[in-house]
Amino acid sequence: MELLGAATVVLLICIACLFSFAAWRGRSGKGKMPPGPAPLPIIGNVLQVKPKNMSETFQKVFPLPSSSAGIIFSNNEEWLQLRRFALSTLRNFGMGKRSIEERIQEESEHLLEEINKTKGTPFDPTFLLSCAVSNVICSIVFGRRYDYKDKKFLALMNNMNNIFQMMNSKWGQLYQMYSKILDYFPGPHNKIFREFDDLKAFVAEEVKLHQASLDPSSPQDFIDCFLSKMQEEKEKPNSSFHMKNLITSTFDLFIAGTETTSTTVRFGLLLLLKYPKIQEKVQEEIDRVVGRSRKPCVADRAQMPYTDAVVHEIQRFISLIPLALPHTVSKDTRFREYVIPKGTTIFPILSSVLHDSKEFPNPNEFNPGHFLNENGTFKKSDFFMPFSAGKRICPGEGLARMEIFLLVATILQSFTLKPVVDLQELNVTPTLSGTSNVPPVYQLCAVPR
Repeated sequence: MELLGAATVVLLICIACLFSFAAWRGRSGKGKMPPGPAPLPIIGNVLQVKPKNMSETFQKVFPLPSSSAGIIFSNNEEWLQLRRFALSTLRNFGMGKRSIEERIQEESEHLLEEINKTKGTPFDPTFLLSCAVSNVICSIVFGRRYDYKDKKFLALMNNMNNIFQMMNSKWGQLYQMYSKILDYFPGPHNKIFREFDDLKAFVAEEVKLHQASLDPSSPQDFIDCFLSKMQEEKEKPNSSFHMKNLITSTFDLFIAGTETTSTTVRFGLLLLLKYPKIQEKVQEEIDRVVGRSRKPCVADRAQMPYTDAVVHEIQRFISLIPLALPHTVSKDTRFREYVIPKGTTIFPILSSVLHDSKEFPNPNEFNPGHFLNENGTFKKSDFFMPFSAGKRICPGEGLARMEIFLLVATILQSFTLKPVVDLQELNVTPTLSGTSNVPPVYQLCAVPR
């Protein structure tokens, strides 16, 4: 009897393997799905996952994310309405009297003050950069900035840092692949939900304060604009502008616009430490175009091709988000000799484009020349897509590009960055290379110029 039971189990496993193999074979070939690794029964492709290089793994494996509210994971008409609203609000910023550029410049002054306090001694720039970038988002979304020592602000920063770390941890990456299974199991991956809840509670509290002081004729920030839109469409059935989408959209802008930009600048400063000659050339251009009597502005970028090239090369080289957000095929789509069926989830591998050797010779080397013509003018590239591609390209691209340029230029205008170790010992290899490429922890000395 026991032998019969064991034989039954073996038979079921064999049948499952055959079905799995047949399904895989059916997905590949001319006129069908592109080829990929054969999934094993039950565990799928888990054995092929490489936590230290997820972008490589995800060229073959990744699940369909659950639908949600907000800008990032909503779909169809709701996504279109929310994205269009976010883009127009960020682009026009018809709130208050200050432009986004002015808010970035104001926060840059606070950042310089904090760096000055280090008096040229070694410090880790992570916290200060995160505070500065986060405050720009706070100014746009909440209508105000926070002191870097504010307890409420520090708790918020801690939430975001924990979320970013957890998403890039092995458990976080595993959860993103097998969420439907891991939802039923305990483990470190469950901690991230408490962090999300705390951050959303913070946003919800801010929304209540805005509701009490709202003047629809004079919105002061993103939340005010969204609340005004909710009032406009309160009688409209199935409106996309409701409280859940307000909280989630605000959360999306906040979480996506803080860690990504601050990490990019932090990685950029590390590269400028590693390549002091490049730092010197940027400073020479800043002195020539901007001088020392005023702060850099966005209009200066057109006259600063080398600095612009360095900023672009930082984003290309680090490939911060090697795997873009998921896209869904809206109709059967022919790709080369294959057909990708409607409803298939597609993940663009941005690093494969940013490190394309034909477009960028020696792509693994940090070289601003990748974005310069022979005569020294700036050279655009269609392969520059750190903000993703297609209709789901990052809605905050304009804001992020502005922040990165202004922060780097403002810091180098006032300080020369010095490493605390020999250049040969300065490591620029990411320590977390899961869904994001995060630079190693380092210190620098900011010497006043």
